[in-house]
Amino acid sequence: MDKMPRWADVLLIPLISLLLAAILSALVILAIGENPVEALGYMVEGALGSTYGWGYTLYYATNFIFTGLAVAIAFHASLFNIGGEGQATLGGLGVALVCLALPWPHWTLALPAAVIGGAAFGAFWAAIPAYLQAKRGSHIVITTIMFNYIAFALIIYLLNNGLKPIGQMESSSARFPEGAALPTLHEMLAVVGIPFSKAPPVNISLFLALAAAWGVWLLLWRTPLGFEIRAFGKSEPAGRYAGISPTKIIMITMLISGGLAGLMAINTVMGEAERLVNNSVQNAGFIGIAVALMGRSHPVGILIAGLLFGFLVQGGAELAFWTSIPTELIIVIQALVILFTGALDNMVRMPVEALFSRRRLAAKATPAE
Repeated sequence: MDKMPRWADVLLIPLISLLLAAILSALVILAIGENPVEALGYMVEGALGSTYGWGYTLYYATNFIFTGLAVAIAFHASLFNIGGEGQATLGGLGVALVCLALPWPHWTLALPAAVIGGAAFGAFWAAIPAYLQAKRGSHIVITTIMFNYIAFALIIYLLNNGLKPIGQMESSSARFPEGAALPTLHEMLAVVGIPFSKAPPVNISLFLALAAAWGVWLLLWRTPLGFEIRAFGKSEPAGRYAGISPTKIIMITMLISGGLAGLMAINTVMGEAERLVNNSVQNAGFIGIAVALMGRSHPVGILIAGLLFGFLVQGGAELAFWTSIPTELIIVIQALVILFTGALDNMVRMPVEALFSRRRLAAKATPAE
């Protein structure tokens, strides 16, 4: 029997964790001599108070949805893939090579090819640690961390030796053809007469992220493969007894996970920069871990958590612009959210479970006649 209702696990515990992180963040803001209520107002106004703010919030949320889904699907197989940063970096290389390969006449042709390129390169970068765990017993946490830094070094080398046009000073690839430019949310909403700010780089990859979330839900809860992934993650010995191949599940799950992380590059490399630049991922791979934890590894929860972290990034940028609060404080707030929703999850979970257990026992007790 579950120790508490499903809704409490999915909603109540994350809300309590978020509230505790908010209280501690408010105390930190007070400690540096600022008003936390005013700070929250600046964040809400900057992230949600205009189409400009919404555009950037959704842009960042798109990144976090992709990386959150990548971490979540690995979680379901009891795999801790923390290599999303490197896999998204290699995904950017795949997207760039595809976009630079041909003079694309229109984005409707370039986008499917870039999706294949980004997903394939991200999956390839995840496949190596997956093979090392499945066949050699190497711990996937260690290998994915190492492959993050290998990916960073590889991209820096390629941007300075081969991808950078001759005579260009900046460490970046050539700009993609005009036909590879993705439509922005401003352009798409203008078709139906809805005004939206031109400035934010939010683009059609937002809908690709939503489709990916639906696809992950479909895979995990509506297919035999998804059942095998979840069964293996719950108990590897039971999975082996049922005939589930550990090598198959580890490899397939990590390929999907890496592919999802690689798709993030559609938003940043193809959608925003329109060229490959250094550090295009900007820690979204690591934030995806917090998004998956807070979203309880469910696509709906990941959508909500991704939006929350998009709000924190955009709201924090506006807060630093309009007040004397340093940008680094936003990193502290993000760290507190990660701390309470991840590392200190049991600190909240255990009292809540005890409360529901007492209520269940009280309901079962029969009154004395």
